[in-house]
Amino acid sequence: MDDKKTILILTADAGFGHRSAALAVKDALQELAGDQCDVHLVNPLEDRRTPFFLRDSQADYDKIIKEAPELYRMGYDMSDNPIPSAIAGSALMVLLYEVMHDLVATFKPDAIVTTYPLYQTALEAVFTIDRVLVPLFTVVTDLSTVHRIWFNRAADACLVPNAVVRNQAISNNLKPENIIETGIPVSMELVKETRSKIQIRRELGWDPDRLTLLAVGSKRVDRLIDIVNTINHSGYPVQIAVAGGNDEALFAKLQAIEWHIPAFLYEYVNNMPVMMHAADAVICKAGGLIVTESLACGLPILLIDVLPGQETGNAQVVIDGGAGDMAVNPLEALETLSHWMKNDRALLKERAENSRKLGKPYAARDVANIVWQGALRGPVDRRKRRLSGRTTLLELLQHYHPPIMDRLTDISQWRDSD
Repeated sequence: MDDKKTILILTADAGFGHRSAALAVKDALQELAGDQCDVHLVNPLEDRRTPFFLRDSQADYDKIIKEAPELYRMGYDMSDNPIPSAIAGSALMVLLYEVMHDLVATFKPDAIVTTYPLYQTALEAVFTIDRVLVPLFTVVTDLSTVHRIWFNRAADACLVPNAVVRNQAISNNLKPENIIETGIPVSMELVKETRSKIQIRRELGWDPDRLTLLAVGSKRVDRLIDIVNTINHSGYPVQIAVAGGNDEALFAKLQAIEWHIPAFLYEYVNNMPVMMHAADAVICKAGGLIVTESLACGLPILLIDVLPGQETGNAQVVIDGGAGDMAVNPLEALETLSHWMKNDRALLKERAENSRKLGKPYAARDVANIVWQGALRGPVDRRKRRLSGRTTLLELLQHYHPPIMDRLTDISQWRDSD
């Protein structure tokens, strides 16, 4: 008898963090279970049956947040309310039902992991209609300011980064026993690296003894060029490595700079964990992935850009936790660097220690253990206990509407009494 378990990981490519977390969980599961487990990583938004506006939302993500950040923030905030969120959940249930149904039917998973929040209501519909409950685990990929659509009671467990998000999950009616603090999964390579900073720098061709700044850019980081060029002219005894995030235009601008400090420029890197272990601090935007990886490495963070919405919370976690500072212009970046380097780098060392306290480098392993236990339990088949006719998608939607109508009635009564 074949006891091999099948685990389906669902993700998306709106930003880097969702897929990165999914890959980290996949690697951890394969390390944990080996040939006892088949792990399949799928992006349902790539399915041709997914409505075009959901498919295109991935490609448009960079453009929207770069060209219209306040519009993005307004849409984020407006949808993060009970009624719009419930309506969106019902819409996603219909729009993604067929894709989710076929994924479950094709892979017959013993457990499902999602690192993207839009799939849960459709999966709930599949479980309800087919009467087969597959263990579902939601991995939240933001450190704070988490949109309520992440929190769905269909999940067996909601795996959150910290106590802040745990409290948000509870306030959105998840049962406390179904919320587990794991951290956000990061690459297993971050915990496998054992070489010293000096050794790694030598192998990379960097100066082994200089204070080393790692600047991480992309199409979404507007202030990077000005800030790194100011550091270049500061006279500080530092070196800088810049990862361009596969942005050709950014890389060309970096190459055009007349560098006065040792500078190592990369248009694209596939060894970010190695480079992070070689660095003394990171310069970046407040994205969930780069912030989480930096904390997992115990690196001080100089935040130079914040996307309105979820990244505001990421920045707040870093600053409130004493793991980094914010600089919205080159002068502030220089001031921060100056403060870090004073008194034999006392503040830099303090920031590094606080970063280590916040970081959870073993999150992927913790998530993998939880998911594996779910896979060992496997799906619950309720078809034999069905006493009435098959539940339809329409009946399920009708079941969702009363809470919305109740809320609308409450609002109307409140206004009438004013």
